[in-house]
Amino acid sequence: MTLRTPSSTPGTPDPNWWRQAVVYQVYPRSFADSNADGLGDVEGITSRVPYLASLGVDAIWLSPFFPSPLADGGYDVSDYRDVDPRLGTLDDFDQLVRTAHAHDVRIIVDVVPNHTSDQHAWFRAALAAAPGSPERARYVFRQGSGPDGSLPPSDWVSNFGGSAWTRVPDGEWYLHLFAPEQPDLDWSNPSVRSDFEDTLRFWSDRGVDGFRVDVAHGLAKDLSVPYRPSNGHQLPLDGSDPLYDRDEVHEIFGTWRAVLDEYDPPRAAIAEAWTPAPRRVLYARPTELGQAFNFDLLEAAFDPGVFRDLVEQNLAMSAHSGASSTWVLSNHDVVRHATRYGLPLGTDTDAWLMTDGTTPPLDRALGLRRARAASMLLLALPGSTYVYQGEELGLHEAAAIPRDQLQDPKWLRSGHTVKGRDGCRVPIPWTSSGPSFGFGDVAPFLPQPVDFGASSVEALEGDPDSTLSMYRQALAARRRLQQGESLTWLDTPASVVGFARHDGWRSYTNFGDAPVPMPSGTVLLASGPLGDGELPGATTVWVA
Repeated sequence: MTLRTPSSTPGTPDPNWWRQAVVYQVYPRSFADSNADGLGDVEGITSRVPYLASLGVDAIWLSPFFPSPLADGGYDVSDYRDVDPRLGTLDDFDQLVRTAHAHDVRIIVDVVPNHTSDQHAWFRAALAAAPGSPERARYVFRQGSGPDGSLPPSDWVSNFGGSAWTRVPDGEWYLHLFAPEQPDLDWSNPSVRSDFEDTLRFWSDRGVDGFRVDVAHGLAKDLSVPYRPSNGHQLPLDGSDPLYDRDEVHEIFGTWRAVLDEYDPPRAAIAEAWTPAPRRVLYARPTELGQAFNFDLLEAAFDPGVFRDLVEQNLAMSAHSGASSTWVLSNHDVVRHATRYGLPLGTDTDAWLMTDGTTPPLDRALGLRRARAASMLLLALPGSTYVYQGEELGLHEAAAIPRDQLQDPKWLRSGHTVKGRDGCRVPIPWTSSGPSFGFGDVAPFLPQPVDFGASSVEALEGDPDSTLSMYRQALAARRRLQQGESLTWLDTPASVVGFARHDGWRSYTNFGDAPVPMPSGTVLLASGPLGDGELPGATTVWVA
């Protein structure tokens, strides 16, 4: 096999760079606005690459920047091989890749294979074509149920609420596991498969280093009649659900791995697969994508036993599969962890996002202390860590967005009762003042909290005790210290999770409220102030 040479690569090519990488997620529309239209863009990201390099990250993961009507924040793609003109051009993207690589930072792009936008050329052609046509065969079109076909083909439910089927004027129905503007592709169709392989090559040829695969567990579907009921995307999944985590999906990703291995070094990939850990690691096998997001800690309470058990389980499963584990606490789909950890124990964050006036109290200071401690714990673990934009600033969820400015389809599809994900997608603050706190020169597309300036890069930059300083120091220390993919658990008090890495590097996290005796050794870094011979509650310390 002839290996393909990309347009540019950072530093010395390393096929295993992703195994221990710190990856920074950028939500492009909310990161930096270069042209004063209130929307983040590609040039804005490029202008901030030096900041990300100084932070110490190894790669930037870009959420979708493709042309999109924005029915779902860019995850409704109308052209997989271009840049949304509101965000820039392909030339702008190429410059971003060159700039990132010049700073020894890699680029990962989001690919959305489960569905397209309803404005994609394929779907427009499908609507114009007759039932049974090749154009419709790229999607899941079916006859309705009931005497006249006026009822949906099945009782399947969309992730955003309501039926997963929408009827078109000629009477057929199409499947959409998300919004009606996101029709599902039929991955049993060879033309769908070959076109996405071409998309992988298109971006890889432009120098992209890897791909994040959206809804990786949704591609293969059992569409045999009679339609079997789905479990509504509720875990656990075991390979038997008609819509999610089908065993057949792994053959698809085996062909993707063959495409990614055409490059030197091979392109990395990571699956977003909301499945139980034993099923999730199947997507991470070396013959498939290589990694899969581990969301277990993202969903876990701030509890020492829970954290230790989940870390132990995931490291064991990753070693068995040949992958390295991934660790993540926040992303563009969930309430930021600084806020989650400040809510009363057992709070349902979905309920917290309701608009019925029942919001529980939030202890912002406690939430931030716990977030800093948990983040340092993750950065000490073997494997890769994913950082969501703004978490290095200690940002909380922007919960007070006016009802008339909410944009998430969850808000629209829930009858205006669930706020959705806009609160974690608010543009991040770069300066202490200004119309958008340095995001751009005009007010942004989502309103920022009035006190955002105090959490800006400018405000935190010179403070050695700030969350930004902690992240910078932790990433620099991690780069020096991180070796191997194993750890040794240490005997600790019940409230503490402690483990040793190599060469005497140890991490201790006190999950409790009361202080415990300080571990012996030289302090390398702590997530907060240390007591006199004590490790305070909600604090992590690294010692050597």
